[in-house]
Amino acid sequence: MLGRSPDEAQEWLHSWTAQVSAQAQAAAELSDRVARLTATATGADGAVRVTVAASGALAELRFDDRVRQMRGADLAEIVMTTIARAQASLTTQVAAAVHDTVGTDSETGRAVVDSFARRFPEPPGERTNRRRENGNDR
Repeated sequence: MLGRSPDEAQEWLHSWTAQVSAQAQAAAELSDRVARLTATATGADGAVRVTVAASGALAELRFDDRVRQMRGADLAEIVMTTIARAQASLTTQVAAAVHDTVGTDSETGRAVVDSFARRFPEPPGERTNRRRENGNDR
């Protein structure tokens, strides 16, 4: 600011204020979008369906009649794995929201995506299963 005329300093201050305001508005939009997210996953060929809220909390759990043929321990494992898969998919949705609002290169964007990735990691075996489904078992 030293060496600038009063008009240049005032213009710089207005520009800086507008930038900070735009960043705050983008962060508020990101927060609103993330708060509204849900993710759904299915397990056991659709016999189990779960939906989680943005917090990762279970919002809905549905079974079809095929679960009557399952052992309790197997069903419990399927439910828990399906919940974890739904939670992990939140990270992808959050990354898209970050991209559209604050930007993936921003400190805020990286922090939000990293937070979801740490809280909701991909369940063990999912990468292996996905590679097999795509024909890339290496």
